[in-house]
Amino acid sequence: MPRDLHQITPSPVAFVGAGPGDPDLLTLKALRALQTADVVIHDRLVSTEILALVGPQTRLRNAGKEGFGPSLTQGAINDMIVDEALSGARVVRLKSGDPTVFGRLDEELDAILEAGLDYSIIPGLTSASAAVAALGQSLTKRGRNTAVRLITGHDMQGYADHDWRALARDGEVAAIYMAKKAARFIQGRLLMHGAAPGTPVTIVENASRPDQRIVAATLATLPAILAEADMTGPALLMYGLAPRDAARAALPQIQEMI
Repeated sequence: MPRDLHQITPSPVAFVGAGPGDPDLLTLKALRALQTADVVIHDRLVSTEILALVGPQTRLRNAGKEGFGPSLTQGAINDMIVDEALSGARVVRLKSGDPTVFGRLDEELDAILEAGLDYSIIPGLTSASAAVAALGQSLTKRGRNTAVRLITGHDMQGYADHDWRALARDGEVAAIYMAKKAARFIQGRLLMHGAAPGTPVTIVENASRPDQRIVAATLATLPAILAEADMTGPALLMYGLAPRDAARAALPQIQEMI
């Protein structure tokens, strides 16, 4: 017998951060949400190990893009979330990393609020934290940088623009998301605004996962190093940071030059 939708009290939609991929880095609150959900609407970058943690009763719906195939529009994703929640399902919208960092969270919140639904947000570990930990470095360091930028290499119109002059200053640090294809553009803008060609840039692919790769480069060598590495997984560019071992090895050479 069809359910009377007027008698259904929708549950709040839970926007949950899946973290960078290692299931051990998932928060306990996120795990509880996954195991009690009726449906999990997830992005492509959420790892299979984390999806395996959902409850046995839970339906999985992929809202991400597979390779270079067709992708759902943001409007279609919004409709999927709203329709599931209005049907009475306990919905988890599962996003890679942290839902508040480059996750289009505001657009999805606007859609569910317009539909009269409530929500909760369960933060996750953003990929920048996992990537910098893999380097044995810190995002901020006394005497080097008192701020760090989390920026994206792409926006809705193509390559994202930023305050390149400020970023080009010595000692600046940034975690650049979605930057593999934009690497040459980023390199050109930074060099044009005075960044040193020898500025370290480390690429971290699949941060925290078993197939994690760390590739050290400089601003001058970045596009060539990326092309040679032929990375297919999600990658962050850690601008201004080298792996700790590489940085320590370079220190005597720097001191000799002084």
